Amino acid sequence: MTAHPRLSIGLPVYNGEEYLAESLDALLGQTYEDFELVITDNASTDATEEICRQYASKDPRIRYLRLARNIGAAPNHNYVFTQCRGELFKWASHDDLYARDLLARCVEALDERPDVVLAHSGQAVIDEHGRVKVPYEYGLATDLPSAPDRFRSFLFEPGGDDFYGVMRADVLRRVRPHDSYHHADRTFVAELVLNGPFHQVPELLYFRRDHPTRAERANPSKRSRCVNLDPRRAGPLHPTPRLLAEYVWGFVSAVRRAPLSAADRRACFGHLAAWMTSRTRPGAGERVEDRAPVEQDRFDVDVDAIVAGREGRGA
Repeated sequence: MTAHPRLSIGLPVYNGEEYLAESLDALLGQTYEDFELVITDNASTDATEEICRQYASKDPRIRYLRLARNIGAAPNHNYVFTQCRGELFKWASHDDLYARDLLARCVEALDERPDVVLAHSGQAVIDEHGRVKVPYEYGLATDLPSAPDRFRSFLFEPGGDDFYGVMRADVLRRVRPHDSYHHADRTFVAELVLNGPFHQVPELLYFRRDHPTRAERANPSKRSRCVNLDPRRAGPLHPTPRLLAEYVWGFVSAVRRAPLSAADRRACFGHLAAWMTSRTRPGAGERVEDRAPVEQDRFDVDVDAIVAGREGRGA
């Protein structure tokens, strides 16, 4: 590994033994190799530490850091970024899968477009076995030159998982760290999109795994998900109304902090007001994972063929 890798991948994990090895194989088998993989283990109590140390002993690109206690998912995501050195950065999830060319195509897009602050690819939801459940189109206009237009699309259009895109680290340092209120990841990405356009690689290269033990499934209520993000959210000082109010204020704060003209800032606040009104309509909170599964014979991408470490699984 070079002393200063171009790209840093931060992988925060807690009790990820079930799918961790598959994700590590997919990341280490990328065609783009100039990266470091920093794993911050949130004091796991399963075999996560053993798996990480085994992989780190074989690949010098891996740095494994074990926390003394579980600080929560959001602080761990922020912490892993502070330990990374690359000019580009990507968060990785311990249970998702990544096609071999994902990093190469995203880095290529960022090199070709200096104005782009984040690059990601086409995506699909997979089940616990790695089979595609729901492929979905990226319908967000986050590539528009106008910040208010990008912000409006981000607020109103469903889909997208840009939190796991490849980002410019200097831009990431300018935005507020990931918080732990309801949908804090959305306000975090909203501030990024106010700082510059995104680019979507047209190929389907990212596979988000949906399974019974995924944090969103294991914590069905808004409050339990926030406590998972940060244990300090437990207790009477953080009732659900506060967590929802912080969500809305997160968008307000993002607009206030972003490098916008006065006119653009007013336009963004107008879009935010319209969005808040629209949240009362039926179906406003639809999740991609809850859509009807796709028929396998109608899906033309073989996950096992394009993800490293899964060779021969479909045979």
